[in-house]
Amino acid sequence: MNDGDRDAGHAARPKRADAQRNKEALLDAAAAVFVASGVEAPVRDIAAEAGVGTATIYRHFPTRADLVIAVYRHQVEACAEAGPALLASAPTAHAALESWLGLFVDFLVTKHGLAAALQNGNADFGSLHAYFIDRLLPVCAQLLDAATASGEIHCDLDAYQLMRGIGNLCIGADSDPDYDARRLVALLVAGLRRPR
Repeated sequence: MNDGDRDAGHAARPKRADAQRNKEALLDAAAAVFVASGVEAPVRDIAAEAGVGTATIYRHFPTRADLVIAVYRHQVEACAEAGPALLASAPTAHAALESWLGLFVDFLVTKHGLAAALQNGNADFGSLHAYFIDRLLPVCAQLLDAATASGEIHCDLDAYQLMRGIGNLCIGADSDPDYDARRLVALLVAGLRRPR
């Protein structure tokens, strides 16, 4: 490999990193638009939110189904990655659990907004629920176990039961402005605390 080849290889890496950041920004913008306007929102609205042209969106996501799947996966990954980061940085394991459950609620409210698109018969949507469970259940279990081991909470629920219960509390939050899923989940989490 000569110096020119080496320089070309180094020049290509930042473009890929920039492209990945741009794609993530686009997915964040799409999620925001989906929450505000539904998954049938015009692509031009998503492009405006992301600060890109519609061609950029179609280059990354040729169909709306591709975009919806990518937004869903992106949100699952963000939620999964937040768990260990919160556990490392929060003042207590309970605080980490509480913060993560807030992020999980935000994700679920968005996810319910994607529900119609996720059930349209597209075969690619079928594996998303398993992906959701596989990525988020271990994170919730880690946080729940840490908060239990620290003595901050008493919990005879497993992570699946807790996630399922929170999911049920979030149903309807996307369509009823008077329904406060976050408040109900906060009450549930407060109920896990050990009395002092």
